[in-house]
Amino acid sequence: MNIELITIPKIEDYRGNIAIVEKSTIPFEIRRVYYLFDIPSSATRGGHAHKEQLELLIPLSGSFDVVVNDGKNKLTITLNKPDKGLLIKNNIWRELENFSSGAVCLVISSGEYIEEDYIRNFEEYKDYLGL
Repeated sequence: MNIELITIPKIEDYRGNIAIVEKSTIPFEIRRVYYLFDIPSSATRGGHAHKEQLELLIPLSGSFDVVVNDGKNKLTITLNKPDKGLLIKNNIWRELENFSSGAVCLVISSGEYIEEDYIRNFEEYKDYLGL
């Protein structure tokens, strides 16, 4: 599947750790950054695929599950460490669920918001892939 767990470099210190995202951390140029927060535990976010954009999801606080699907295989990845991010490449369906209290999901994207890059219906997604 077109995903990858990325280890975010960190500096450990008795006063607290620092995680560092630099150009060498992710395999694309950063064009947009946003974050999800105050999400009810029963809510689901995502529910789309990108034709071109790549995204790196990092759990800054708390935990949540990312359900990825390539039209043939489905996989659930729990993100709960702020030094581990999930790189979701293009043409992968994603849904985020099971948010813990206080969860914050940072999303670093290779593209600016362009509605035409989104596929928001799973049947249309499968058609787009030719499945």
